Amino acid sequence: MELELLAVTLTIIFSALAGIFSQVKQLQMLQQNSYYPSRYMKWVLNSFSNELMLNTFVFCVSSVLFAFGRYFAEASLLAVFAIWKLTDAINVQRTSIKKLVFTGRVKRLFAAAIIIFALLFILFKLNFRAFTYCVVISVLFGVVAPIFTLVLWLVTKPIEWGFGRYYINDAKKILKRQKGLTVIGITGSYGKTTTKFILNRILSEKYNTLCTPQSFNTPMGVVRTIREKLRPQTQVFVCEMGAKKKGDIKEICDIVNPNHAIITSVGPQHLDTFKTVDRVFATKFELADAVAKTGGTCLVNGDSEEIAKRLKGRCDVIPFGENTKYFASDIKYSANGSSFNLHLDGSKISVTTRLLGKHSVADIVAAAALAHILGVSAEDIAFAIASLKPTEHRLELKAFHKGSLLIDDAYNSNPEGCIEAVNVLGSFEGKQKVIITPGLIELGKKEYECNFNLGLEAAKFCDIIILVGENRSKPLKEAIDTTPFDKEKVYIAKSFKEALDIYLSFADENSVLLIENDLPDNYLN
Repeated sequence: MELELLAVTLTIIFSALAGIFSQVKQLQMLQQNSYYPSRYMKWVLNSFSNELMLNTFVFCVSSVLFAFGRYFAEASLLAVFAIWKLTDAINVQRTSIKKLVFTGRVKRLFAAAIIIFALLFILFKLNFRAFTYCVVISVLFGVVAPIFTLVLWLVTKPIEWGFGRYYINDAKKILKRQKGLTVIGITGSYGKTTTKFILNRILSEKYNTLCTPQSFNTPMGVVRTIREKLRPQTQVFVCEMGAKKKGDIKEICDIVNPNHAIITSVGPQHLDTFKTVDRVFATKFELADAVAKTGGTCLVNGDSEEIAKRLKGRCDVIPFGENTKYFASDIKYSANGSSFNLHLDGSKISVTTRLLGKHSVADIVAAAALAHILGVSAEDIAFAIASLKPTEHRLELKAFHKGSLLIDDAYNSNPEGCIEAVNVLGSFEGKQKVIITPGLIELGKKEYECNFNLGLEAAKFCDIIILVGENRSKPLKEAIDTTPFDKEKVYIAKSFKEALDIYLSFADENSVLLIENDLPDNYLN
């Protein structure tokens, strides 16, 4: 009896270890899917099938061993399984493109996992008659990891809601105390992050500014920026606003109450959650509606007649782009960047920048227009533009392996921007032009068409094409196959590491590589 008790005890312990170790990968995927259970489960069903089948098999074998009283055999099986999960967790953190970030929320999820297994163990020790239920549940949670992940999400949801409300209310209090603060909201399907950094740099010539860092464009990302970085001397807060469903931007606007806004573009992004472009428009325009309440100005991309038409009468709209008061002319590109004439409501200045691509020029025009409206001089605007550094991973030109050049556009995931990036690559005459890409994501029914078009463009300008993910890159490969492009110069890699290894094998000073859309791990298959 004592040996059986020991074996069952070990079974629960090893189940707990396996369950906790397995959560490294599971919570990484939950985090990369913005903690949406539906999106996480989509990844589980699409990309986790082989491992899920193996885990289910281990659970079934363990259950059979338990049913026949082979407790030590079951404990041994789960010990091996726990070691495997520990090894897998280490590999995930070492090799993943986007590793699990141990935020407060992730720590609370891990704490909940430990508490659940501890409670099962205590129940087992206090009531031996309940040991069957305790063992079955602990083994289920330890082996079939996605089920345990969903349980953890559900258990901690009220706690996260409570933390969220506290942090949001605290951020609102901080903003209320900040007298004279100007808040600028920036949103759009493409270009919002680059425009944010450009605007922040230009405004810093006259004002004490703060902008949301990196891609902190969710409500909690904005709240964290306010609570940790806003200072009494801050005069302007530039706030990027992202969205994956209707109401997301309104939620941020209700926190910060923006005085001015820039809507860079509206297009087919995140259609897996929005479903229709009309919903994308409605969500982006939540920012315009918020600015209308504060009597502010909303700058919009005048090259899009659809945006202007839909916004008519909703707020004070100032367009930028061709045939407006704010536009660029005589644009020239080189390996060193771009030069053009910047027109600001009747005045013209010549500017140079290290940024590449037409959409970068459009982002500069948008930022310069609002800065001009807020009183920054033309001279200061030109100086700030000349000092701009490429936004990290967005058409960022770098020296690379064996003297080759790298155009790092890893964070670009929109159809227009990707096509423009390939055009920029094509401008490097006399160089061997190479692209590494898995294609575009979250475009709903338009995803195949957009990836097919990207494949056609790559075949037009590239000398070597390296695709990532056999299934993911099928539309690009099918497009390339319709062209005269040399099929022997098309490679398909299983991962970005493998793709880079292919490039590094032939890279030299005459090569230029474009990395286009470096997808996180939850999309690669």
